[in-house]
Amino acid sequence: MGILRSFNISVSGMNAVGQGMGVIGDNIANAGTTGFKASRAEFQDVLAKSLKGIDGGDQFGAGVKLAHIKPLMSQGDVTRTDSITDLAINGDGFFRVEAPFGPGFTRDGSMHFNKEGELVNSDEYKVLGFTVDTEGRVTNKLSPIKLGNTTIPAKATESVGVNMNLDSRAEVKQFDINDPDKTSNFSHSTTVYDNVGTARLVTIYYNKQADNNWTYRALVDGADAQGGEQGKFVEMASGTLRFNPKGQLQEEVESNNSFNFNKGAAPDQKIKFDFGASIAEGGDGLDASTQYGSQSSVARHTQDGSSAATLASLSFNDKGILTAVYDNGIARDISQIAVGKFENNEALFKVGKNLFKESRQSGQAAMGKPGEAGRGEVLSKSIELSNVDIANEFVNLMTASRNFQANAKTLTTADQMLQEVLNIKR
Repeated sequence: MGILRSFNISVSGMNAVGQGMGVIGDNIANAGTTGFKASRAEFQDVLAKSLKGIDGGDQFGAGVKLAHIKPLMSQGDVTRTDSITDLAINGDGFFRVEAPFGPGFTRDGSMHFNKEGELVNSDEYKVLGFTVDTEGRVTNKLSPIKLGNTTIPAKATESVGVNMNLDSRAEVKQFDINDPDKTSNFSHSTTVYDNVGTARLVTIYYNKQADNNWTYRALVDGADAQGGEQGKFVEMASGTLRFNPKGQLQEEVESNNSFNFNKGAAPDQKIKFDFGASIAEGGDGLDASTQYGSQSSVARHTQDGSSAATLASLSFNDKGILTAVYDNGIARDISQIAVGKFENNEALFKVGKNLFKESRQSGQAAMGKPGEAGRGEVLSKSIELSNVDIANEFVNLMTASRNFQANAKTLTTADQMLQEVLNIKR
């Protein structure tokens, strides 16, 4: 009977709209959930009967059903935060964590370091990244991101680089170690480190011997030298600098080099003084020390030693590389955050706690570095907000309410019609 069919159709409509309301309600409830992706209810009609059989033609519908809940994987707004471990992906991809069920994937970048120095999400699941080797290069080895030792050992200075100009107009002087300031043409100081990380002040004195020919002497106060006397200089290294007539560094020759510091330092420490690539070394004289007719001065000097240090701060850059800065000024890369990419994001399976896991339809995650092969960039001190559009959800809410009322009206109308049928026999 057609009236009874109307009952079933109306009930199917109310059931479908009710399920759709659940999707809308879930979206609204998660409007403030970090990294949440909204969903959309999709409906299909139900075909029950053809009036002409297999010949087709006029057909009765049997109502509606909820056919699919489609995840909307569009980018959510990114907001800035003050936490260095807050990360957001701008573009395609997911962070990977070690969840109890296996690999978990999330857009929620609210992370922190636990007491073991491991980067974890809010549920203490370890976050994965690519390790950095001893040379500071990012490898393709995937493992949990961990700070490791928060202190670094001292490193003895092995090389001092000097880029300078010596005044070609200077007069020849005879050097006297007992009065170096008055018997040298030029001098400057630099700090070096012994094998236990103690800072030592070295003063380098330069003397013109003849045209285009200079000597240098590296002196330390006797208080820093084995067997030395405070206030009296001790020579630790010396050498010769020769320039060509154009004022370019022709060659540098080391005469002696043996730094014997005291107070627990290892004896006979070697520190190479590098004045740039001389012509004899294959250089072109453009990136080395010079001898021009202008005032002697040092443009730049460097050294490769350091004292022992502890961790001072951490930071992620926009490539997702975690860098540790120590209190002696040294910065070291620790790891690079990994980003997983899927062929079909919409087929990922939601498991709660802002996590997804792989499914047959999504395919396996292709792990890679941020910004590579279509993966999004990682933004530090940022969080991706929910992509729920509240205004749009309210419109959907009103539409669902009207649809439910309309189906309910169909049901009450069919009930009235059936009541009239029952009244016929009276």
